Amino acid sequence: MTKICVTGASGKLGRAVVTDLLGHGHEVVATDARPGPPGLGAQVMLADLTEYGEAAEVLRDVEAVVHLANIPAPGIHTPSETFNRNTVMNSNVFLAAAQLGIGRVVWASSETTLGLPFDVPPRYAPVDEDHYPFPTSTYSLSKVVTETLAEHVAQWSGIPFVALRFSNILGPEDYEAFPGYWEDPLLRKWNLWGYIDVRDAAESCRLALTAPVQGARSFVIAAADTVMNRPSAELMKEVFPGVEIRRELGEFETLLAVDAAREALGFTPRHSWRDHL
Repeated sequence: MTKICVTGASGKLGRAVVTDLLGHGHEVVATDARPGPPGLGAQVMLADLTEYGEAAEVLRDVEAVVHLANIPAPGIHTPSETFNRNTVMNSNVFLAAAQLGIGRVVWASSETTLGLPFDVPPRYAPVDEDHYPFPTSTYSLSKVVTETLAEHVAQWSGIPFVALRFSNILGPEDYEAFPGYWEDPLLRKWNLWGYIDVRDAAESCRLALTAPVQGARSFVIAAADTVMNRPSAELMKEVFPGVEIRRELGEFETLLAVDAAREALGFTPRHSWRDHL
């Protein structure tokens, strides 16, 4: 695949995905509701993906789409607006992709579909794809609904749909805040102290474009470690003492399992905050 549309191209992950794809020789059609930053490397086409016609227009003549355009988290807009806008954008992109015969759809789902924030303890750890679905906000519900939508559109169209359940997307500029979490593990228990480096998140999008995946599949995308300087098993014992630990944990091993992404997509997270602090 050489000509790829990236929606949400002006956002943090979108910028990284555009840069990564261009660096690997792909032609990128970038689109967003707001202009792109200087030096992105691709002109950003302005489009409102809540309008089906605009979604179809940006996907015309591309081979695949990396769909990242959504309200990115709960609490930014009202719960109803978050749900409504996300599901409309997603359905428009998916249905336009099916109508146009796009080769593949890679899109941003969320770790929140797995039960975040973990005010109710997870059923087990590390949390993997089988912990789904457990939406606790209209934001996470919008992603669960969209994963169901992807299953049916994939079945109708024969187009592979790959949902990437991203953990908290961060970059090197964010890592200096991590020591502020270390004294109180409750500060980041909400996603089992997880994160994903934006460069690894971008790479997972590129890998998902060509991985041998059929139908609609969903994968947890997280860093190999946690944000904490304490062993993962120790954190679970202190904060979630009744939760089953399903395997022996490495010292700082992620509690958001990436085994399925490693096996199906060839994704191995390479970046860690420990390389910067």
